[in-house]
Amino acid sequence: MTVLRRGVRSALTAFLVGRETWSATTSAPLICRRHSTGPVESLLSSPADPMLLDGSDAAVVDAVGVVPTLLQPRVVVYDGVCHVCHSGVKWIIKADKDKKIKFCCLQSKAAEPYMRVSGVDRDDVLRSILFVEGPDLYHQGSTAGLRVLSYLPLPYSALSSLMIIPTPLRDFVYDYVAKRRYDWFGKDDDCLVLKQTELLERFIDWEELLERSRQRQS
Repeated sequence: MTVLRRGVRSALTAFLVGRETWSATTSAPLICRRHSTGPVESLLSSPADPMLLDGSDAAVVDAVGVVPTLLQPRVVVYDGVCHVCHSGVKWIIKADKDKKIKFCCLQSKAAEPYMRVSGVDRDDVLRSILFVEGPDLYHQGSTAGLRVLSYLPLPYSALSSLMIIPTPLRDFVYDYVAKRRYDWFGKDDDCLVLKQTELLERFIDWEELLERSRQRQS
């Protein structure tokens, strides 16, 4: 009965917030995590279902302060100081006319709860971008990139068909470039989006980024 009441309450919460967020503060047990490596069919899941975090995750949300109470679906957490990563983000923003994808710099505190619910840490995301698609559904590496492409309009979404290539082969190419990206493309001292503030509307950590920029300038 207690589980049923929690389920009803969670469903009502998801409905009231417009099915675009899920709860990040509850005493319910942490949900199972899945790093997708299977076929496309196994990746399909509704981002509307509420995600439940345990007490330790709620504490992180409270500690960082600037993190919203409700986590958002379809968020890309990436290395904000990497030039090639930032170029990729700019390309996605330009192609994503419906504004389905949101972003967060790894260097922001706002990224912490997204990493925790996905079971990864900062070093993991430095090696491989993180795409939190929805509750119990996150991806890294080449799979993350292809899942992001699937949300874009045609013809870009057609590129997600590359998912048929075996994951080890896709990730081998991804990792080869990722390990050399600083040497090949360079890096900056802070999140590069601060140099193009017109893009900040697509970032869930925009307030934190602007505040950090003001502090550095003062």
